[in-house]
Amino acid sequence: MRGEILAAAGRLLAELGGEDGLTIRGVARAVGIAPASIYQHFSDRAELVRGLLDHEYTRLRDAMCAAEEPLGETDVVGRVRAQIHAYCTFAMENPGHYRLMLANGASRPDPGARAEGPLLDVIDRLAAGFERCVEAGHLLRVTPGRAAAVVFVGAHGRVALFHSVLNRTGAELVEPFVDELISLVFV
Repeated sequence: MRGEILAAAGRLLAELGGEDGLTIRGVARAVGIAPASIYQHFSDRAELVRGLLDHEYTRLRDAMCAAEEPLGETDVVGRVRAQIHAYCTFAMENPGHYRLMLANGASRPDPGARAEGPLLDVIDRLAAGFERCVEAGHLLRVTPGRAAAVVFVGAHGRVALFHSVLNRTGAELVEPFVDELISLVFV
């Protein structure tokens, strides 16, 4: 039932374009259960949103893994490219989910500590990909972590521009832009 609730919440999020209209009552109606049934799985709306975030980040991580899987271990640059393409595709196809994820993807437990969270896990995944590139002999202009941040921020910016255009044109420009960005971090 938890999975059905999260799937319904995800569908509603897509329809609403954001989390503001997401309610326990609305999710219950979408699943076809009483609102009280949701409380057996989530104590309140905030916990439902946290569960939805975990669910969506898992979907994103799985999409990024699946995108690079068919490529050979030696195609390290292609694997990074496949991961960021999967990230962009997910973001463009799921704008409501994407906004929710970006708004709730990282936190800093202590003022001096490194921020943590699923959004930073995405960047860490890209950094690991760039580290494999360096190990394979592909020189970077910056550290692998910085390369991951640059590519992620650039990809996010391009996707945000796509989302901001009312008629959603320009999707065909996202991947070539990201490919150019990736090529710029290499020597």
